[in-house]
Amino acid sequence: MKFEVVSLSISEKRGTQKHEVQEIECIEEYGIRRDAHAGDWHRQVTLLAKEIIDEAIERINKKGKNIFVGPGSFAENIVTRGVNWSKARVGGKIKIDEVEMQITQKGKECDENNPIFKITGEYLLPIHGVFAKIIKGGKIHVKDCGYYSFR
Repeated sequence: MKFEVVSLSISEKRGTQKHEVQEIECIEEYGIRRDAHAGDWHRQVTLLAKEIIDEAIERINKKGKNIFVGPGSFAENIVTRGVNWSKARVGGKIKIDEVEMQITQKGKECDENNPIFKITGEYLLPIHGVFAKIIKGGKIHVKDCGYYSFR
C-alpha cells in the first residue's frame, strides 16, 4: 500500500512535545538521530495517519478548545497520508526511500497523565498509532513516498 510522508517530528527529551523537521536520519537498529525514543528497543519510530489527526482536530475544535495542534502534537515521528495504520499488522514492513522498518507494536496504553491527553482530551496512539524498529537506515524527507506491506 502506497502512502505519502506529510510531516516529520522529533524531540530531544522524553516527556516533551515533538517539533517539526524536514528530514530525519534513521539509524539501523537504533532509531531516529536526535530523537529521545531512539535506542535498542522495539518502539524506535511512531507513525500516525494524517486522516486520523484531522478527525481529532475537528473533534477538538467542536469542543471549543483554542489550542494549536500541529506536527508532533500527538507524539508521532512520521505523519502519513494514504494508509490506515490501525489496520496494519505487527510484523508488517514499511519502506520509505532507502529506509526499511518493521512494525513491532500497534497502539499503546493510554496514560491519563499524558500531557497531550490533558491538553487536547485526545490521545490517538492507543488505537491508531503504530511503532516500528529501523531495519535499514537512511534519510526520510517530507513528501517522500512510502510503502506498507505484510508478507
